[in-house]
Amino acid sequence: MEEALRFVSVPALDAVSGLLHGFERRGGQAGSETRDEGRARVARGLAASGRLHLLRQVHGAVVRTAPWEGTPEGDASTASSPGDLLGIETADCLPVLLVDPVRRAAGAAHAGWRGTVKGVAPAAVAAMVAGGSRASDLLAALGPSIGACCYEVGPDVEEAFGPSGARFFRPGPRGRAHVDVRAANRAQLLEAGLRDAAIHDVVDCTYCTPGYFSYRRDGKGAGRMINFVGWRG
Repeated sequence: MEEALRFVSVPALDAVSGLLHGFERRGGQAGSETRDEGRARVARGLAASGRLHLLRQVHGAVVRTAPWEGTPEGDASTASSPGDLLGIETADCLPVLLVDPVRRAAGAAHAGWRGTVKGVAPAAVAAMVAGGSRASDLLAALGPSIGACCYEVGPDVEEAFGPSGARFFRPGPRGRAHVDVRAANRAQLLEAGLRDAAIHDVVDCTYCTPGYFSYRRDGKGAGRMINFVGWRG
C-alpha cells in the first residue's frame, strides 16, 4: 500500500487469495482531518491495489454496482472486476463485507438500524446472486459497530423492527431498550442463504472500545472509518 492504513481484518477473508479487505481503525492523524481528507488518504493507501468507490450513504437499501464516478446515493454496492474496491463509511453503524471466492465478486453494506430494518445486507446478497453468485458460496464479515452493550434506543426503533425483531432487543440499565444490530444482520444473512460458519465478526464496540470513531459518543463532529473490500487489480 502506498500509505500505511490502520485496520483490522478477518482471518477467513485474509486466507482468500487476491482479496483485499479491512475495517479501518482511527489513526493518529485522523482526529484533525476533514471527511474529504480522510477519503483521499484511504484512497491513496489502497491505490496500489485498485480504485476505492464510495457512496453518499443515506441509511437506505439501494445497491450500486461498481465501477461508478463520483459518490452516488446508496448504502450497498457490488463489484466483480479486479481493482474495483468497495468502501463503506461508518462511525457506529455496522459495516458488512461480502465475498464470493468462486466468482471472485464482492459486496458491501452500511447497516445502521434504519438500513437493517430496510434489509440493506440481504439486498446486497440479492444483487450478488442476480450477478451469478450462490448465497451458499458467500463469506461475510461483520465489522466493528456500536454494540448492544451501548446502543440505547427509543420506542420508535422497537416499533420499526416490529414483532419479529423483538429478539434483537434487551432491557438497558436506564430503563430503555438496547438493540443488537449485529445479531439482526447475522439473522438476515442466514435467512438470505449464507451458512452460519461463513459469517465472521470483529466484535469491537465503536462506542466503548478505544481506537474507533463513534457518532453516538462524539456527536456530529465524529470522523468516519472507511471499511473496504475487493479483488486486487
